[in-house]
Amino acid sequence: MSDSEHRGNPAIFRQVIAVLALVAGLVALYLHLVKIGTFGLPACGPGHGCVQAWYSPWGSFLGLDVALIGAVGYGILTIVAFVGALPQHEDNPAFTTAILGLVVAAIVFTWRLKYGEWFVMKIFCPWCFESFVTIHACLVLAWLDRRRLKRSPA
Repeated sequence: MSDSEHRGNPAIFRQVIAVLALVAGLVALYLHLVKIGTFGLPACGPGHGCVQAWYSPWGSFLGLDVALIGAVGYGILTIVAFVGALPQHEDNPAFTTAILGLVVAAIVFTWRLKYGEWFVMKIFCPWCFESFVTIHACLVLAWLDRRRLKRSPA
C-alpha cells in the first residue's frame, strides 16, 4: 500500500492490528477456558495436537497457561492499537513503538511454543498456528505504520 492509498485513513494499520489482536485474544481466551474445563471440549478436530500442546511443558510458562498469557497480551495490544488509532494519537510514534515492543515480545514467545510443537513434539495445533500467523501479520502492519510515520512531513 502506497502512502497515497492510506492517506485517507492514517490509522488504518493500527486499526487492523486492533481487530486482529481482538480476535486472537478471544481465541486465546477460549483456549484457556477450554483448558481449565469451563468451556467444553476443544474444537481442534481429530489428529490435531491441541491437547498435546496445551498439557505439554511448552503449554505453560513460569507456571502460567500460555493461552492465558496470550489472552492478556493480545488484550493489551488491542487497547494500545485502538487508543493509538484515535485521531488525536494517530501520528504519535510512541504508540507504534509500544505496538512494536509488544509484538516483538509476542513473536519471541510464540516461537518458543512453535519450537516445542514442531521440532520437539512434532505436532500441529491449528489454534496455536492462528496466533502465530496473526502476530506476524501484526509485525508487518506495525512496521508499515512505523514507515508511514517516518515518511510523514514534519
